[in-house]
Amino acid sequence: MVLGIRPDVIRASLIINMLKAELGAEFEFVWSGQHYSDNMKDIFFRQLEVPAPDVTLQLDTSSDHAMIGSLISELGSYLDTAKPDAVIFLGDTNTVTGSIAVAAKNIPIVHIEGCMRSYDWRMPEEKFRTAIDHLADVIYAYVDEYKQQGVIEGLDPENIVVTGNPIVDVLNHYFISGKVRLTTEARAELFRSYGYIGGELWSMTCHRRENVDSRQALSRILDLASRCSGTVIFPAGYRTQARIREFNLEIPANTLMIDPIGYAELMELLDASTAVITDSGTVVEEAAVLGVPSIQMRTSTERPQVYDCGGSVKFDPHFEYTDGQIEAIINSAAGRRSESWTHTLGDGLASRRIADDLVQRFKNKNWAGHLPNEKIRPVARNYGYGIGDLGKA
Repeated sequence: MVLGIRPDVIRASLIINMLKAELGAEFEFVWSGQHYSDNMKDIFFRQLEVPAPDVTLQLDTSSDHAMIGSLISELGSYLDTAKPDAVIFLGDTNTVTGSIAVAAKNIPIVHIEGCMRSYDWRMPEEKFRTAIDHLADVIYAYVDEYKQQGVIEGLDPENIVVTGNPIVDVLNHYFISGKVRLTTEARAELFRSYGYIGGELWSMTCHRRENVDSRQALSRILDLASRCSGTVIFPAGYRTQARIREFNLEIPANTLMIDPIGYAELMELLDASTAVITDSGTVVEEAAVLGVPSIQMRTSTERPQVYDCGGSVKFDPHFEYTDGQIEAIINSAAGRRSESWTHTLGDGLASRRIADDLVQRFKNKNWAGHLPNEKIRPVARNYGYGIGDLGKA
């Protein structure tokens, strides 16, 4: 399994532990190196009890294209040594472009979080998730809607397994169960360390390149935070912090910008918030499960379920709103804190389904597109050749 950013670690944490328990040394966890500082990576390993990676790739992280180029090269060299039966990826980040190296060596590819679509081709993530789905031999899609999106694109429905969303499992196992919960006193002390002195609390995260690389969008996001009726705690990634400085933008008086924090700390912050302002796909899902409203700062999203259940309100940082419209968005989100909704993300068993299916495929050498020739069936045009004639064709 090849992962590279902290939301991947969160979502895959139970799956990794299950595969380690079932397969032992026959399962290897590879860290791509996309996130590399302690509070972007290691603290999540510790809190979610994820074993240290068996392999950490040494990448050039000076730019996106340098990282992707070095990832393909480094992962390709690792594959020559490891000779795996299959390689698993999760999500839609730079790390999944490593699937090109796997495809080049004709090794089966597994994609967890498959067939999500925003239908916004301006997003690099949309390109990455579409590319890996069309390279993959096995796809785990979270909901039926995602599977249908893949089938419409021509993907073989027999290769797409609907599992539910593992973010539900992770929240249940670690946070809702109390495993990583802080005491009331410890939580209050944590928030004080951020500079919070009481009153209404909001939280905010912001990392998407279309938002942080645009001065106008980032300025509108900070303006949105400034209008919230209370303190906004803003754990900001280092790229986001750098852009704020580069664009010479001011942090609003009611906003406390802090360095990235761990999983347990972020969940405590969400749980205590009137609402969360975010452009993170993972955070809006976590908020929906916890019953916390979110303002989703996206032009388009591949996760419409958070809107469907009534847990999220849209704010497009690339659209110019009136003061009244911004106030309505904030009030709408704040008002939902007292409401209840039923999320449709899953039943809390997705990780078990994925791990069990992967173990069986490993034992049976059943990687869908890499079945023996006699089981291959044409799925596109039929030029009159029967199954037995495929070799001649």
